[in-house]
Amino acid sequence: MGRGLPQALDYYRGLPREIYVLFVSRVINTMGAFVRPFLTIFLTSNLGFSEAQTGLITTIGIFLYVPGSMLGGYLADRSGRKRILITARVLAAMCYIPCAFAGNSLLVPILLIASSFIGGVGDPASTCMVADLTNESNRKQAFSLLYLGINVGFSLGPAIAGILYNDYLPWIFIGDALTSFGSVLLIAKYVPETMPDVSCPEKYGICADSDERPEEGSFLAVIRRRPLLMAFVFINMMLWFVIGQSNFGLPLQTTATFGREQGPRLFGILMSVNGLVVVLMTLFLTRLTRALRPSLNISIAGVLAGIGYGMLYFVADFWLFVLSTAVWTLGEILTATNANVYIANHTPMSHRGRFNAIMSVISGVGMSFNPLLVGLYIRAYGIRMVWPLMLCISLLASALMLAVYRHDKRRELQKQGTTQKVV
Repeated sequence: MGRGLPQALDYYRGLPREIYVLFVSRVINTMGAFVRPFLTIFLTSNLGFSEAQTGLITTIGIFLYVPGSMLGGYLADRSGRKRILITARVLAAMCYIPCAFAGNSLLVPILLIASSFIGGVGDPASTCMVADLTNESNRKQAFSLLYLGINVGFSLGPAIAGILYNDYLPWIFIGDALTSFGSVLLIAKYVPETMPDVSCPEKYGICADSDERPEEGSFLAVIRRRPLLMAFVFINMMLWFVIGQSNFGLPLQTTATFGREQGPRLFGILMSVNGLVVVLMTLFLTRLTRALRPSLNISIAGVLAGIGYGMLYFVADFWLFVLSTAVWTLGEILTATNANVYIANHTPMSHRGRFNAIMSVISGVGMSFNPLLVGLYIRAYGIRMVWPLMLCISLLASALMLAVYRHDKRRELQKQGTTQKVV
């Protein structure tokens, strides 16, 4: 065991220096991610909104993320990655500062919705940076490391926010903003512009038959030539619809089971468990599944997410909530560390920003309707009935993603000119 961790960490050696800077930046940013995990509880308990109203407000915020992401993807392909990322992250963080002093004013949800839109502008540029700095041989390691960085911070953030929530609520907003500023300063100083020269794909090791080769034409023309990629994105959206219950259905279930006094604190613990499982398991799970295609890994993720959330229909003890969180988190790890890899490997370098934006848009549409639809579903059937529904959606997504995997495998064999049976 003493040599196991150092040997496992070798998996992340040899990446570009900028990837390590982005890793530290994400640790800082997510360590201060106090607002989002407690948004549902804040809107219901502090501002007095019902579950359905909270779902509507959250839906508006996520829905406005969609045009923000589309704008950001276009700008990332036209104006570069770094400038767009820094500007968007700073403006989004500035929206949090007035919330610290607005009390229970309705100005708070308006500012949070604005922050969601502006944050959407920066996200495609962030993902493009990772794709620009890597290739098919080290891309999975890079995305895995950055996802690990997110959760190193997130394993501490919600627990701190849970302590601050009742007695020092303004610091949830101030702390979130300050850590965002700190993370952006690192990128501004140590990460250069990464936008590639699409006229020389060979410079980046992209061969003539690669799916990453640059293409001419509009985004719509290019995307029509990649129907399987769009199918992948839609199936991925289904999984994130389920995984997104950690921000809506799970806090409501925790509060319903353990009461309004204990619910926020215990939910904070569950989110810390989520982060700790990611920190402890991402490296080993990524190494364990590194030989598998991203689409197959995500198919496995659907089964894990379905089991993890589905079991909440039966449980009432807190330790079983912890077990549930651990199981669906394994599905989250596989989804998060493989989805961007698949997109980057099948996207022309000339359209990376827009393809990452459309992935965010489609996933964002699913996530935006998540709180609204689930809120209405809860009103009709109760919070407990959410979990069998999540199980069914997860298993359907898993089966569809398995079909994508088999199609990709068959396509590769055809390229190789073999008739080997697809396993």
